[in-house]
Amino acid sequence: MKTGSLHRRAAAVGSLVLAGALALSACGGDDGTEGGSTAPGKDVGDVFAAIKPDPALKAKLAASIASAGKVTVATDPSYAPNEFYAADNKTIIGLDLDLGKALGKKLGVEFAFQKAGFDAIIPGIKAGTYQLGMSSLTDNKDREKTVDFVTYFTAGSALMVKAANPSGLKPDDLSLCGKKVAVEKGTVQLDELSDVIDPAKGTGARTKKCKDAGKPAPVALPYPDQNGANLALSSGRADAVLADSPVIDYAAKQSNGQFEVSGATYDTAPYGIAVGKDLGTTKDALLGALKALQADGTYAKLLQKWGVESGSLGAPGINGAQS
Repeated sequence: MKTGSLHRRAAAVGSLVLAGALALSACGGDDGTEGGSTAPGKDVGDVFAAIKPDPALKAKLAASIASAGKVTVATDPSYAPNEFYAADNKTIIGLDLDLGKALGKKLGVEFAFQKAGFDAIIPGIKAGTYQLGMSSLTDNKDREKTVDFVTYFTAGSALMVKAANPSGLKPDDLSLCGKKVAVEKGTVQLDELSDVIDPAKGTGARTKKCKDAGKPAPVALPYPDQNGANLALSSGRADAVLADSPVIDYAAKQSNGQFEVSGATYDTAPYGIAVGKDLGTTKDALLGALKALQADGTYAKLLQKWGVESGSLGAPGINGAQS
């Protein structure tokens, strides 16, 4: 989950393997909008045509959004299947993009997605560069000090290793102690591996576990995006990768058998749409639109399209951080 600062992505579904390894390369492209490239899940058809705008929900949007007819949304497109580049290396696609499009139709405004570095999303919202962030952002109490969140999905952390797991690495024991672990910058996984052990801030949990057992701490290898972390594993620079569960599941499936998921998902928490605190009841409008999409079946169909039904959040809310 993208955490402490923020989150968690690449080329098209059919071209994620580069030189025999999972590259997930997010080269080229600037801004991205909606996309309909091949998704890993089920063909659900056109789920957007039947969505009807709700004037009452639109009335809750900040005046700046309603009058412009669009909202600027930051995303880091290196986190398949949630947000990543299509085959043209320009169009950003994924669950978050589709959900944003659906929310926009319900609210009667365009969700204009813009590429951003993951750890720049929340500072960008605070500075007014973006109004929202949809990028597999984990809702936590520290982030809630800066932005509000409308929760819409649930995910945990997961571990990816080379096929057959030659080093016997697992997420729930001491096997990662002293190992090189690739992660994306700004994520909860990087916080977990931090040298700064601070339970109040949620940093250094795995480091503490190793040190308490008299073992060396894991060596965190932070990369600007998830693509770099995955490539570190394929090239042998890293022993393992830690990332959000849907991202790890997807990457392993796309690796042509070179990688596998080891152990169970842990530290489950909600993803949230980050909303600028200066946007008043915009968060209420988003929550109402999300609930409407759940009620009419659109939400479930989008999860099916991207093969992430296990992350369905039955009761979305505002600022639902668990820690």
